[in-house]
This record gives sequence, structure tokens and C-alpha cells, in this order.
Amino acid sequence: MVEISTSILSMKKGEEAKVILGLENAKTDYFHIDVMDGKFVEKNTYEAMLENTAYIKRISNLPIDVHLMVEEVEQGIMDFSSMEPNIITFHYEACKNKEEVFKMINLIKENHCKVGISVKPNTNIEEIYEFLPYVHLCLVMTVEPGKGGQTLITYMLEKIKKLRKHIDENNLEIDIEVDRRNKLKYSN
Repeated sequence: MVEISTSILSMKKGEEAKVILGLENAKTDYFHIDVMDGKFVEKNTYEAMLENTAYIKRISNLPIDVHLMVEEVEQGIMDFSSMEPNIITFHYEACKNKEEVFKMINLIKENHCKVGISVKPNTNIEEIYEFLPYVHLCLVMTVEPGKGGQTLITYMLEKIKKLRKHIDENNLEIDIEVDRRNKLKYSN
């Protein structure tokens, strides 16, 4: 089954209700919250995404999918857990070692959220195999995180196939999410 998690990254101030209700009417499945800290990636959307997530919670019942592109993963989990998202995804590359990865997985679960782990294009997918039995979703970046308007890195399709094969061969219950930063124009 295919589900759509729509990013609200380029939602303009003052147009929140129009965009959120428009996406609901378009039958998006999730609101995708791109949280960037200006360190792990260049852009800083942290405060704006906290604000937008709170706004979504006030006017919509659709699930919230938080994607943390931050160095301080633990702080991001704590800040966004208070918004009661359905899933929080963090980057494998933001953790110093495997113990820290497991710590973040457990922290997200303790905050009653599903867990996602994300990998950048240059990370070998095999590096996260040991964590897959403990998460609900694997987010494969098909562009470098934090920059809009990039072209799909086509060899990422092979990475996704390899991941799918591993999941099937190991009978894992896990979703694959693919993230691509490409601006789309929205019009009524």
C-alpha cells in the first residue's frame, strides 16, 4: 500500500489553514514535518516546525510524521514528542555509535511514537540492518537532506531495492519511506 506524507516545509505564514485543509481535501495521509537545526543540515526550520506542528494539532486529526534532521536528536525527540506525533524519524548519521542509536529508538518508543530511522545517500544501507527489527519505518533519502529542488540520485533506487529484499528475506514488519526534496507548486 502506498501512503503519502506531504511536507509542509514551504507553507507560507498566514496560509497555514488554507494549506492544511487543502491537503486534507487532497487526501494526504500524513503531514511530514521537516525539522532542521542549521547544523546537521544548512537550513534551520526548528522553531517554524514547532509552531506549524502545534497549529496542525489544533485544526487537524491527520497523523504527523516528524523527520529530525538535527545534531541534537535527543532534544528534538523531547521537543516534538510533546506534540504527540505518530512517528518520529531520526538520522542514523546523527548518532555517534550504535548504543546511541538504540537509546534514541527507546526514547521515541517511551514517548509513545512509532520510530523511523533515516539514511543519507552516501550511507550504505547495510549499516542500519541491525536496527530494523526495532523500528517501524526506514526513510531513504534520495537527495542530500536539507536542500530543496535537487534532482533524484538515481542509484538510490538500487538502495531501496536492496532494503526491500532484506526486509522480505527477514520477515520484518517495516515501512519504507522515500524522501525527495523537490519543490512542487500548489494551486487551487
